[in-house]
Amino acid sequence: MSEGLDRLMEMAREEVDGVLASLPEPLVEAAEYAPVTFSDRPDAELISTGIEPDVLGLFLGSTWSEMATGAPIAPGIFLFVENLWQASGHHLCTFREEVRTTYLHELGHFLGLDEEEVAKRGLE
Repeated sequence: MSEGLDRLMEMAREEVDGVLASLPEPLVEAAEYAPVTFSDRPDAELISTGIEPDVLGLFLGSTWSEMATGAPIAPGIFLFVENLWQASGHHLCTFREEVRTTYLHELGHFLGLDEEEVAKRGLE
């Protein structure tokens, strides 16, 4: 991993931590069940399942409500840092905004929101 990518990964982690610090406690507690994985881009396995190579983030697994019923698929949120950097036009402030919005978007999916509900909250 290059030094530049290491720094972007660190900034992305800081942004997610900042988002979590700003959320109400019940949401923070729920978010703890959907750990975040920071990667540069989707790997070949994800792409082979139909995930676009330029996707910014991804939620996989059981939603919060499905977990309450004992659903067996562990949830996780993936943020693709190089893709977020590209989408930001290589601007640090915009990158941080993209990380924040993408994380909240994927967290919304974990909490059971569909694309339309996430969009209504401005998390597109």
